[in-house]
Amino acid sequence: MSNVNRLMFVRRLANSMATRAMAMGLVVVVVGAGLRYHLFGAYLREDLEVVVSAQLEALAGYVARDVDGKIVERQRFLGQLAASLPLALLERPEALRTWLGERHDIHPLFSLGLVVGDPEGRAIADHPPVAGRMGTNYADRDYAQAALAGEPAIGRPVIGRNSGVPVLPMAAPVKDSAGKVVAVVAGVSALAAPGFLDLLQERRIGDTGGFLVISPKDQIFVAATMKELVFKPTAAPGVNSLHDRALAGWRGVGVTVNAQGVEEVVAVASVPSTGWFVVARLPTAEAFATVGRTQDFILRHLTTAVIAFVVLFGGILFFMFRPLVRAAAHADRMTLGQGPLEPLVVVRSDEVGHLTAAFNRLLAKLKDSQDALARVAHHDALTGLPNRLLLSDRMSQALARAQRRQSRLALLFFDLDGFKPINDNLGHEAGDQTLVEVARRLGAVIRETDTLARVGGDEFVVVMGDLGPTEAEAEAAAGAVAQKCVEAVRTPMTVKGESRSLGLSVGIALGDGASSVDDLLSRADRAMYEAKQSGGSRYVLDKG
Repeated sequence: MSNVNRLMFVRRLANSMATRAMAMGLVVVVVGAGLRYHLFGAYLREDLEVVVSAQLEALAGYVARDVDGKIVERQRFLGQLAASLPLALLERPEALRTWLGERHDIHPLFSLGLVVGDPEGRAIADHPPVAGRMGTNYADRDYAQAALAGEPAIGRPVIGRNSGVPVLPMAAPVKDSAGKVVAVVAGVSALAAPGFLDLLQERRIGDTGGFLVISPKDQIFVAATMKELVFKPTAAPGVNSLHDRALAGWRGVGVTVNAQGVEEVVAVASVPSTGWFVVARLPTAEAFATVGRTQDFILRHLTTAVIAFVVLFGGILFFMFRPLVRAAAHADRMTLGQGPLEPLVVVRSDEVGHLTAAFNRLLAKLKDSQDALARVAHHDALTGLPNRLLLSDRMSQALARAQRRQSRLALLFFDLDGFKPINDNLGHEAGDQTLVEVARRLGAVIRETDTLARVGGDEFVVVMGDLGPTEAEAEAAAGAVAQKCVEAVRTPMTVKGESRSLGLSVGIALGDGASSVDDLLSRADRAMYEAKQSGGSRYVLDKG
């Protein structure tokens, strides 16, 4: 290379933006190295505190909702047991124990079993049997007193009188037809039982953090990752400022010093059903360990860091975070509705890949929740049939299809004849069983393209589309289906060991693409009442 060429190369190198950026970067790195040691620690601690606080708040909220959901589920189950308990079994302890066993085996929510007590609070039946429990009087327990007074209750956490372990009792009153309390159904769960608070007491946050469940009313630790704290009294007032605030109703995230003198980041979330609160805690020594390690690294590797920063940092960052940038862009598109909710591609099995996989799991849960909510919003909880909301949508679709195809459609409005005596005499459970069977029979005789919906207590609706261009064809098709439905329901069914017969009054309204949803429903309802007034078990076609 000639001297001229060498000079030109040097000039190009000196004028290069890359060289200038490199030189500026070197200056920034060298000057900033000294500042980073002093300032970076405080900045990183503040930033980590925000991140850790958000994570702990999410964990505390999730655990609190999980605990609350488990308690509410058990409370609801007890209420259902109390409402459905046959009063005649109160005089037959062995049969009552068998009845309890059948329900406990189906829904084993209470690890220490179910107990039925008489109006004086004495246990008269239990399942599974526990030595010493039968005949024990629980009238001195708070939950038993509340239930005997007619109100369902969740007791305070105590050491079980028979089991000797920390338990949470609940109770619900059993009332006769006059509203008098004739018995109490109680359920007892060991706090550390599988499926209750066991995972909370076994899972740590990091290496030294964990969870606490505290009862402000009793001022005890109900559950804790540190098992030695369970059922121990909480700190005295003034020892832990955030704990004092939490007892007074504060909920949130903060940094405090606990009763053992350990500084920690804590997040507090409520468990509404019991008045408890969950604490997610992580000592700052672990939460901010990165700060000390980073400062040590700056001191030990300053020269190497300068060179590595210039040569490698840009490329490494680009390589490492490229999948994350792509994933974030993909997530943004989904958030903005520019693409469907779908899992992100896991490129590598490192932290970025782990984060992507965690996002995919969260997305899957979100989709499951959306599907479940959509199911609840559009279907009847008892029969699983479409409800009024989904029926309205299906009718709108059928009307639009009829308008496009110039065809007729029909709306069949059903009302059961003879359902009220079953519901009144045999109970709501028998009524529900009857409605489910009726829904099954109706669904078996209508066409696959028809929509069957439950719109009221014993009222059903069928939407039939594509019935041909003429009213005669539509009338014949609708009448045939209506007659099949009447005959299907007329067949006797067994309800609680008794053979019962029902009738079906059917009102039919025909329409086309110009009809309205409300008009069809009104006409079909009017025709149904005409069929019922004519003796029932028949169908009437509205001619309007």
